[in-house]
Parts: sequence; C-alpha cells; structure tokens
Amino acid sequence: MPRSYSAFLARADVPARKALQQAVDGLKLKLSLDDAYVPFETSGYVPCTLDGEDAGFDLRFQDVDASLRSRVGDKDVAIAFRWGGDPREEASVLIVCAALAKNFGAVVHEPDADRLFSADEISDKARKAAASL
Repeated sequence: MPRSYSAFLARADVPARKALQQAVDGLKLKLSLDDAYVPFETSGYVPCTLDGEDAGFDLRFQDVDASLRSRVGDKDVAIAFRWGGDPREEASVLIVCAALAKNFGAVVHEPDADRLFSADEISDKARKAAASL
C-alpha cells in the first residue's frame, strides 16, 4: 500500500530545482533530484539518486485541502508525495520534505496519522530513514 506525505508552502516559497537541491545538500544526505524537476509543471514519478542508488517518488502539486487550511496558516500549495514499499523511496521523500521545511517554511503533514511535523522532527525522520539503508 502506498504511503504519503504532503508539504504545504506559500506559492512564492516553492523552490526551483537548483534551490531545492542546495537545501537537500545542506542536510548532508546524499540525495540528488532529477534535473527535469520543475515546480508546478512536474507531475508523476520523480527519479532521484540516493547514495548512488536509484530512488524516487510520485509528486503532485495541489491546492490545500479545506480541512487543513486552518492548521497550515498562509500555505496555499500542497506538494503531495507518494511511494511504494521501497525504503529508499521513503527516505527520498523524507529528505525532500526536510529540506522544504528547514529552508522554505513548509509544514509537513502525514495524512495516515493526521500529524504535522516541525522542521526538526521531519529532519530527524529523514536522517533515521537514510541511516537505516
């Protein structure tokens, strides 16, 4: 069964690929995003390389669901991430979500548990996921 996270950002804060990659690099986790990633245009599978191995995830840009608007403040864009059972895919999602939270003010949501994560919490999850590979 696929898993998912969403990152909520203000539209003006959604980073281009170069800025997002720099934020990922700042986490010192070895994830490289595909060069074809373009905000608001990319939809579907986004290939990545995680510590030299193939990884990736499904990504979609969406409007913020009405039920979450009061919880995410002025964030008006949702980036929905989904993955299957591969732990490299989960780690890739967590790393990108951590970069978005730490550098671009994203609020990260885990829909299955209806939980919001702080930048530090999602960064810790990303580090643990990467270390477990």
